[in-house]
Amino acid sequence: MKKTICIIFLFTMLFISNSYSQTKEDSLAIKTTAMNYIIGFYEGNAERMEKALLPELAKRIVRTDPQSGRQRLDQMSALTLINITRAGGGKSIPQDQRIFEFKILDITGNNASVRTVAKGFFDYIHLAKWNGEWKIVNVLWDFVKN
Repeated sequence: MKKTICIIFLFTMLFISNSYSQTKEDSLAIKTTAMNYIIGFYEGNAERMEKALLPELAKRIVRTDPQSGRQRLDQMSALTLINITRAGGGKSIPQDQRIFEFKILDITGNNASVRTVAKGFFDYIHLAKWNGEWKIVNVLWDFVKN
């Protein structure tokens, strides 16, 4: 009886893990989406930025008001981020000074988390597979503290 339960458990776990496993294509698509986001910003390429984002994107940062010492949550929409990129984004940062790191933290089903580090800031990015394409849904970011 115990052996039967163990076998059923193992097959169930195998089925669950296979239903959540991702392909190399998913990893590549996630990386491409993150690159469209960060390199689009550096190039001032609004079309590339827009391709990476869901229109409902929320990009947030926790800031402290220097006068009151109180924290607040500032937010950018997809449209704001696209317009900042269209206005030049990070084009003024010389290419040799553009620090960039990329790491997929997790992929589960249609969701993924990525961490990027770029010149002066870092992002924790949440992506979703939306109509067959990986898109950025949320970004929590902050400035790199030296």
